[in-house]
Amino acid sequence: QQNKLNSFLWTIKRDPPSYFFGTIHVPYTRVWDFIPENSKAAFQQSHIVYFELDLTDPYTISALTSCQLLPQGKNLQDVLPRDIYHRLKRHLEYVKLMMPSWMTPDQRGKGLYADYLFNAIAGNWERKRPVWVMLMVNSLTEVDIKSRGVPVLDLYLAQEAERLRKQTGAVEKVEEQCLPLNGLNNSQV
Repeated sequence: QQNKLNSFLWTIKRDPPSYFFGTIHVPYTRVWDFIPENSKAAFQQSHIVYFELDLTDPYTISALTSCQLLPQGKNLQDVLPRDIYHRLKRHLEYVKLMMPSWMTPDQRGKGLYADYLFNAIAGNWERKRPVWVMLMVNSLTEVDIKSRGVPVLDLYLAQEAERLRKQTGAVEKVEEQCLPLNGLNNSQV
């Protein structure tokens, strides 16, 4: 059945060939079995691998975190309609209450605690821009919580590339991701 799967792999015909692979930001364990062998082989054979962003670079993570914040002195309560803000606050209280029951024994065995996980995902939510809060809320589901601790496909491949001592890089800068999202107005969000 592997040869019937859509691989999201494009070959750029040159010598040696280059490959372009479209990834998805979900835990790799959800999709790994559906990635065709030709994509895995192209990754293994490559000496240089470029990703959307360099998720192994602490600067990238820090810059992504910073770009999500509202301007200094502003809070989410200042920019959201009052009823939406209160619904959001109640929902996050519900999620925080439910998270211990959503976590897996394996997560607990690795020392993950619900409060820690909630703060890692939703900490400082009142300072985030609405678009980033929307993305955060979309990731606060039972299924997503159960897969926390498993790297997303991009990060998994980047970690594998480092482990295999491949040269790595990124095709985008954090600003190229942040500016378009931060440029959306509230009705678009």
